[in-house]
Amino acid sequence: MLGRLLGNASQSFLKRVSHIMKPQVIFVLGGPGAGKGTQCSKIVEAFNYTHLSAGDLLRAERGREGSEFGQLIDNYIKEGKIVPVEITISLLRQSMAETMTKDQTKNCFLIDGFPRNEDNLQGWNRHMEGKADVKFVLFFDCSNEVCIDRCLERGKSSGRTDDNRESLEKRIQTYLNSTRPIIEQYQKHGKVYTIDASRSVDEVFADVKAILIKEI
Repeated sequence: MLGRLLGNASQSFLKRVSHIMKPQVIFVLGGPGAGKGTQCSKIVEAFNYTHLSAGDLLRAERGREGSEFGQLIDNYIKEGKIVPVEITISLLRQSMAETMTKDQTKNCFLIDGFPRNEDNLQGWNRHMEGKADVKFVLFFDCSNEVCIDRCLERGKSSGRTDDNRESLEKRIQTYLNSTRPIIEQYQKHGKVYTIDASRSVDEVFADVKAILIKEI
């Protein structure tokens, strides 16, 4: 079923973007609460990037009426586990295709919260090689304690079911065990910019802005 989903999405994606520029991608990684979404919003305001949050796309699909994967996604999120890569890539590709079809100049994407493990990375390489260029990784580095405190504060108004201590502790462990090794792999290839995310939003963005200006 997942293979069919990805296959159909792949054909549609290739058909839609064959006449426009290849997507240019920055992976945005860091622990839960590191400020990835906040910084991505500021990047979108200052640069011609489109922000795609893997988590937001999955949560939207989970809540979409008639979704055949809604319950599966819900179970994974509540347990702090990583959703099967076929679902995530399908949603990312669909969003990129829709964005680029509407505006051919919008081919730069911030993919926030992906790849989160080796399976994600292999899935991306398998299905997106030659179809999108990964420029580098923005790594927002922050202590576990700060991440948890930020998420608990966010949970008071976010309405997210996973902004509670039990889910957060599971998410932190998943991040440490699964995502940090992916960041380390990109570091070996010189494709990671590490940013101290424990500081204020404006201080962090000053570093982010300098990096993007350098890379443009």
